[in-house]
Amino acid sequence: MKTKRTLFGLLVLSLLACNFITQMIVPPTATPTATQTFTPTATFTPSPTPLVPAYIPPQCDASAPLATIPPELAVQPTPQFTNERISKGMQLRILDDIDEIVSRVYVYPDYNGKDWKAIVRRYRSMIEAGLETEAFYREMQNMINELGDEHSSFISPAEVRQSEAELKGESRFVGVGLYSNVDFEKGKIIVISTFPGSPAEYAGLQAHDSILLVDGQPITAETGIRTLGPECTAVILTVQSPGESPREVMLIRSEIEGGVPVDARLVSTTDGSKIGYIFIPSFFDETLPVQIEAALQEFGPLDGLILDLRLNSGGTSTVAYPIMSFFVGGKLGDFTSRRDQRALKIEANPIHNSQTVPLVVMVSEETVSFGEIFAGVMRDARGAKITGETSLGNVEVLHGYDFEDGSVMWIASETFDSAFSEDDWEQTGIVPDLPAYAEWDTFYFETDPSIAAALELLGHK
Repeated sequence: MKTKRTLFGLLVLSLLACNFITQMIVPPTATPTATQTFTPTATFTPSPTPLVPAYIPPQCDASAPLATIPPELAVQPTPQFTNERISKGMQLRILDDIDEIVSRVYVYPDYNGKDWKAIVRRYRSMIEAGLETEAFYREMQNMINELGDEHSSFISPAEVRQSEAELKGESRFVGVGLYSNVDFEKGKIIVISTFPGSPAEYAGLQAHDSILLVDGQPITAETGIRTLGPECTAVILTVQSPGESPREVMLIRSEIEGGVPVDARLVSTTDGSKIGYIFIPSFFDETLPVQIEAALQEFGPLDGLILDLRLNSGGTSTVAYPIMSFFVGGKLGDFTSRRDQRALKIEANPIHNSQTVPLVVMVSEETVSFGEIFAGVMRDARGAKITGETSLGNVEVLHGYDFEDGSVMWIASETFDSAFSEDDWEQTGIVPDLPAYAEWDTFYFETDPSIAAALELLGHK
């Protein structure tokens, strides 16, 4: 029997698009023009100096010889959750439930111009011809993808359990401790942040670094990222920092657990103003509101605040609303479905002067879902300025529906209408007041053009 998940808001599809969310990988979106890039070539020569790990986890034997693993064994980690086999009868019942839900609640009555009934008939034929369980789950995702909204999704029971662990900030994986973005077109893993106390942090990896090779092997869609693997095994990464030559580092894999780390700091200014900066990587981790509240408490009263949503691909209302409450309150708009409306109302929760401090929100083409709604609300309700690049415009609200096997379909069921403007963010995206953008792997914090633009919008240097 299907059941509806209540107010689960928008899903971080870019995270769930991965087979194993514990990889902490966000797939790339459209690639903007780069100011500088590096492509690994055969001319790179590893250092003849023997490598030693910067850190050996205490659970590993420091006196034992360092062991690596063959590339073919490091393609994918052992999944934390697996799917149980389901019958053809159950597959057909799930298909019927999907059909009924989409027909009833999909936000576009014309099915986005697609022949939904013909799509369902085609996938019914596949099931009746016989599909293994894993193939069935893949085909259900393919079927939902055919709606073409680039937002709705279907996820297997194993992916559901993994995403729930991630939402609670309880993800566990064995690797080097990177929160990162993989770009197979460029053949690199781009570091967003490192987990505190991780091998990557001890080795000096930091945001905006790129990993070009893993154990001398390129980063490809076929071979995966290979930074995960058995605990206490060694891995050699070829790393490039913006504007620098590649270098090799050796790391020892360790178990990593916990929520996504938040980067919160004060921005150096020449006029003595106190400007805060908070990087909000997503709205799909329930530890984030607590981390952001702690940062605001530590900042104290500010002269200005920069909220960085450039890599924020959305999340859930249970995370986004508490963060919104630090900055706005009252009725902010309406969620509109095919049948009714419901108001978005937030009870203000000020931290020092967070409700009145001048704001700048940074967005990019990778800011989608609740990331875009959040940025638009801050602009409309708080007068925040926007910098970065225009977001893609993908703000349908998803509702989740549980099925008898534990799988879930997230289907676009509502649109959002701001209480303060007539702008259609689905059509326009969030447009910057001052465009300023460069690819994440081409700068450090101190040379970030969007930070400079944000300071200009705040009237500071």
